[in-house]
Amino acid sequence: MATHTLCPVDEPGAQGSSARSLANLADVAARCTPDSCGATATVTTGEAAADPPAAVTHPDLSALVSVQWETGEGPIRAALDTGRPVSSEDLLHDDRWPAYRTEALEAGVRSSTTLPYLRDGMAITVTVYGFRPGITAESGECAAAALGDLAATGLARDRHYRRALAEVGRLDAALRSRPVVDQACGIMMYVLGCDADDAFTMLRKLSQRTNRKLHDLAAGVVRTRGRGLERELRVMREETAGR
Repeated sequence: MATHTLCPVDEPGAQGSSARSLANLADVAARCTPDSCGATATVTTGEAAADPPAAVTHPDLSALVSVQWETGEGPIRAALDTGRPVSSEDLLHDDRWPAYRTEALEAGVRSSTTLPYLRDGMAITVTVYGFRPGITAESGECAAAALGDLAATGLARDRHYRRALAEVGRLDAALRSRPVVDQACGIMMYVLGCDADDAFTMLRKLSQRTNRKLHDLAAGVVRTRGRGLERELRVMREETAGR
């Protein structure tokens, strides 16, 4: 069963392991649920998104996910709002979510069950669908529920790991840029006749005013020995002193 990922998961670079985890979750949920015709898996975070990341086992099921984000209603939205499983035993006689019901019946889907999992500000849902009425996958009573719980934990752990790597990268960049910033501050202290704190404040303000990264601006100051910046730096210092 081929599984389709509709969009990347979480931060840039997460398409790898996290997207595969979401796709595998949908695939295995469909396989291990009796009488299932397919499954979808979604992940949402605290950040607003018009169309959150999702994986579907069949392209026709993507519309069933999208219509719920568009209308703000459906079993996925209900499961996220309540934190509890939401089932529809027969959509032919279930009018709770008109738009979702229409899309489902047009795709031949008669029943569905959505299981939610909440981990560290991340909400994951697994939905299994059936061509016949009565499909069930109650939390804790089927393999799909156990797999969903495991996948939610894994995705949350992966998210923590990516954030830690990003923070390490930022700290490394800051450490590597510090020497050139210190050199630039020394030059500005000479040009302005100010102390180290004032020099760094001026450098930071100049970075904001010119919309240049602090490291790049500092490297330019060191390269030119501050030539060409004297007047602008003195104007900025006067503006700051006048406030």
